[in-house]
Amino acid sequence: MATATSGSLLVVDDDRHIQNAMADYLRSLGHRTETASTCTDAIERMEEFPFEVVVCDVNLPDKDGFELLQWSRENAPETSVILLTGFGTIESAVEAIRMGAFDYLTKPVIDEELNLSIERAISQRQLMQENAQLKAQLSDKHGISNIVGKDYKMLRMFELMESVADTRTTVLILGESGTGKTVTARAIHHLSNRADKPFVEVACGALPETLLESELFGHVSGAFTGATHDKVGKFLQADGGTLFLDEVATASPQLQVKLLRVLQDREFEPVGGNETHKVDVRLVLATNVDLEEAVRRGDFREDLFYRINVITLTQPSLRERIGDIPLLVDHYLKQFNHQTGREILGVDDMAMHAMQQYAWPGNVRELVNVIERAVVLCKGERIAAADLPEKLFKEDEHRASVEAQLGGASLKKALSSPERQLIIQALESNGWNRQNTARALGINRTTLYKKMKKYNIDFETVYKHA
Repeated sequence: MATATSGSLLVVDDDRHIQNAMADYLRSLGHRTETASTCTDAIERMEEFPFEVVVCDVNLPDKDGFELLQWSRENAPETSVILLTGFGTIESAVEAIRMGAFDYLTKPVIDEELNLSIERAISQRQLMQENAQLKAQLSDKHGISNIVGKDYKMLRMFELMESVADTRTTVLILGESGTGKTVTARAIHHLSNRADKPFVEVACGALPETLLESELFGHVSGAFTGATHDKVGKFLQADGGTLFLDEVATASPQLQVKLLRVLQDREFEPVGGNETHKVDVRLVLATNVDLEEAVRRGDFREDLFYRINVITLTQPSLRERIGDIPLLVDHYLKQFNHQTGREILGVDDMAMHAMQQYAWPGNVRELVNVIERAVVLCKGERIAAADLPEKLFKEDEHRASVEAQLGGASLKKALSSPERQLIIQALESNGWNRQNTARALGINRTTLYKKMKKYNIDFETVYKHA
């Protein structure tokens, strides 16, 4: 009868009687079991098939079981190796485990003992696979792959994120509201060697000044009215991991002093307490405020600004990377198709044109809401202009409705003007580097050359008429 942890096994023993008896017993438990009599034969079998567990005698005719163990560690690290010996010593058992053996059993092996060891090995393998899947899911959800963009500004940001992720250096993320600063902060954490430690987020602007200090540093019982018990703050919760402070510009002068001390000395006292806590926290901060201007106005401490302004990431607004809009639309369309059970194939040209003409004051967050709304309202296979909010067609007289822009002309002709402008903007953003521009637009360089020739785009022509 198959066990709950049946698996694929290889039994390696030059004594055919022991080999067959062991294989028959393991097959009776439901395990897929093959046999080998030499180390060379075993390695050939392992190269052909990824066994979950190898049960191997230490004494073999050609090489010993330790050599098979060493080969397995280097070439099949996910396979668990259980060594068997007729002359067991504590020293050899310790050496086997040190070399990476899952277990070390002495002959004659009791059936139940072998079965228990194999079940433990298979269960551990399953746990490792589940853990790897969970980590992959977390990486998909919070890693850098979750940030969509091929614009050169985004590519530069990705490079900087990967460069600083594995350090303890404080990172300041600048950008308008809705650009995805929290997603970037999480990606930095998951790229770092702190990924398995806590990521703790505090929205500074969402809490009143009286509660924010307690939220960050904790408090002791009786520190203020209503403090009936001790509270652990976010800094302690994030110990060993990453603390993300969003909207840091809203911090009061008193709180800024305490933040400066934590950054300098990595220590603090809870509100109303005398005990000093030392923490190992990587700080990531974000703001949509011009901090240099805030320093000039006296609203933000200059010494704190220089302390947090070590590595600065600038999250570009959506209107600065309109070439990424099709990518973002496709990404979130798939997401909402999955959530709603719809099968919308894409967005028609008129709707896409409207989205690329709109200024997106709410940035990516606003785009996500627009796509979700369109998925719900769409009655056809593709999202049309009628499925989008009216505000996308009322930007200003230069961006009047798409229908008016068509003016009786063909859609292809009507779209040529914004396409020319889009290419010029992309060239300007990339310093007229055509390779980088083509990459940012998601087209190859030959296509870019053809379109530049078609629309009469070159540096002198554009700036002569500017």
